[in-house]
Amino acid sequence: MTIKALRTPDDRFENLDGWLYAPNYVDDLAGYESLRMHYVDEGPKDAGVTFLCIHGEPSWAYLFRKMIPAFTGAGHRAVAVDLFGFGRSDKPVGDETYTYHFHRNALLAFVEKLDLKNVCLVVQDWGGLLGLTLPMAAPARYSRLIVMNTGLPGGEEAGQGFAAWRAYNRANPDLDVGGLMKRTTPILTDAEVAAYNAPFPDQSFKGGVRRFPELVMLKEEGKDLTPLSAEGVETSLAARKFWHEDWTGEAFMAIGMQDPVLGPKAMHILKKIIKNCPEPVEIAEAGHFVQEWGEPIAVAALEKFGIA
Repeated sequence: MTIKALRTPDDRFENLDGWLYAPNYVDDLAGYESLRMHYVDEGPKDAGVTFLCIHGEPSWAYLFRKMIPAFTGAGHRAVAVDLFGFGRSDKPVGDETYTYHFHRNALLAFVEKLDLKNVCLVVQDWGGLLGLTLPMAAPARYSRLIVMNTGLPGGEEAGQGFAAWRAYNRANPDLDVGGLMKRTTPILTDAEVAAYNAPFPDQSFKGGVRRFPELVMLKEEGKDLTPLSAEGVETSLAARKFWHEDWTGEAFMAIGMQDPVLGPKAMHILKKIIKNCPEPVEIAEAGHFVQEWGEPIAVAALEKFGIA
C-alpha cells in the first residue's frame, strides 16, 4: 500500500548548529516500501558495540548530537534513527497513519534491515515507549541499555502533568516545536531551536507530532482508554515482563530531574522493572530532553560498561 507522505526539503537541514553528520536512508523496509527513513550512521560498521539511539516527541536524531561523539570517540558505532513523521524521514500526511504498531514495526524492520548486533539501546520519551519493546523480539541483538526519562505505560490513569500536555497538544495542531523545546530546555540557543524546527516547514508536516500524545497508553481521569491509546498496552506489558524477568544485559539510567512528567518518580518505577538496573545518574538541572546534557551521560555510561 502506498502511503501519501511529505519529504522535508534538504536545504532545511543545511548548516545546522552542531550537526555535521551525513544523512543515510533506507526506502525498502518491509511494509513501508513507499516511505524513506533517515538515520545517522557514524563510527566503524564492524565496531564491537552499536549504540542505537531512538528519539521521541517532538524531536529527531539531532537530540543525540552531544552523545554520538562520545560513542564514536571510544571506537564504537552510533546509529541515530528518525521515526517516520520526524527529522529527515518521510512524513505521512494523514494523522490516522500514525499508530503504535506503525512506529514499532518500522523500528523492528529497521534493525533487521541494518542487521544490528551487540546493540546498546539508547532511548528517551517515545524512543523508550517503543524502543524498550524491541529487545524482546530479538534478545540476541541487544546487550546494553541507556535509558532516560521515559516509561512503559500499561493503561494506567494519566497524571496531571501528562493530561495537561495531551490537552495542550490537542489545542495546538500547528505546535511550535522549537518553542516547546526552548521552554523545556532553556539552555538551547536560537540556532539549536531552529534545528528542532527544521523538519517542519508548516503544519502539514506535523501529523506525527500531533498524534504521539494520543498514542500514549494512559487513560484520562474517569474514562477508558481510547482505541488509539489502547493499541500498545499488550506489547508494553509484555516488555515490562521481559525487562523484569528475561533481560540479561547491562543497564544504565540517567534522569533529568526537572522533568514534571517523566522525571524521578516515573523513572524509579521503571528502575524497579529493569533487572539489575543500577542507581540512576541524576542530572539536577536537566528537564525532559536530558540528551541536551548528553556528553557526560554518554561518558559515564561507557565507563560503567567498561568500554570507554
